[in-house]
Amino acid sequence: MPVEDSGEPQVRDAISAPDAQGRTRRMTRRFPLFTKDTARPEGGGRAAAGDAPAPARQWPILVVLSSAGLGLLLIALDVTRVGLLLIGAALLAGSALRWTLPGVGMLAVRSRFTDIVTYGVLGLVIVLLALMVQPEPWLRVPFLKDTLHFTVSN
Repeated sequence: MPVEDSGEPQVRDAISAPDAQGRTRRMTRRFPLFTKDTARPEGGGRAAAGDAPAPARQWPILVVLSSAGLGLLLIALDVTRVGLLLIGAALLAGSALRWTLPGVGMLAVRSRFTDIVTYGVLGLVIVLLALMVQPEPWLRVPFLKDTLHFTVSN
């Protein structure tokens, strides 16, 4: 809490530092509901020029979301494997876009490294699981059946 002496607020910690008008921003160490001073992630700038329309400025995330949405639609229409493959491919494409482009707009959520790893691992796992969907999997893992039998046996 600030201490009032000589008309100037004294600040005990950086959390409750006064704003331009001299009022303390907050009195507790708890985080505010809406963060106002967090820096944008690296590459979080617009993907197109500022005078371009909004969809053109955010085309990377629109590509990823529309592909994932199409995958969900295919799953709803009972084309499960293809829909899952499309969702996984959309995440892998998001990882590739985050790696190659300097500015990806709202596709940048965290640091570049964290985004690439997160999108890539989730996309790869979804693709691999889509390839193992039963019946008639396109990818057979030889030890998986034995492992499942070992864990479920009496």
